[in-house]
Amino acid sequence: SKEICVITGVGPGTGTALVRKFAERYRVAMIARKEERLQALAQEVPGAVPFVCDVADTEALYSTMDEIKKLGDPRVLIHNAVGGGMGDILTINPQHVERNFHINTMALLHLVQGFAPAMVTAGEGAILATGNTAAYRGRANFVGFAPTKAAQRIMLESAARQLGPQGVHVAYVAIDAAIDVPWTREALPEASDDFFARPEDIAAECYHVAHQ
Repeated sequence: SKEICVITGVGPGTGTALVRKFAERYRVAMIARKEERLQALAQEVPGAVPFVCDVADTEALYSTMDEIKKLGDPRVLIHNAVGGGMGDILTINPQHVERNFHINTMALLHLVQGFAPAMVTAGEGAILATGNTAAYRGRANFVGFAPTKAAQRIMLESAARQLGPQGVHVAYVAIDAAIDVPWTREALPEASDDFFARPEDIAAECYHVAHQ
């Protein structure tokens, strides 16, 4: 009888924390590429349902959305999947930028087009994407990443203007911090504990924004 929440990019950090938090209230449809991780999390979190999908694969994404709709029309959508990597304007492989655009921006468009109409009909719902500083500021080695996150942010700003008056809350959650996961700890060994943003705190703030 629980409402449905869709979360993409269910990795070991923010994605897993989001699933745990939103599962307190929702039946969570988890989307990620790695089946083993999803199955393990589904065993741990009651009501979490795994869907293995690469969101950059448009055909697979639409097929996955159709499967999710069999559970019910989602009340909350959180696009946490991210394509990243470093590269400068002169040397980056254009195909790398194109793939990131498919993950960060185009997948979000497909998800909104797939799930938002039912939210509009119901007169309620929430659509979020997890973002970062790169969505607001381009640095020399962020050419493969920043343009796609900036486009993602602007897309949701446009969506908010249209869907907000129809009862659907749209928000971009900018995480201006290093997230506390093993690889950031390894990259920043001198940083103190309070330098990092905890995934659980990010998930709690996303939950607050989705219901404010």
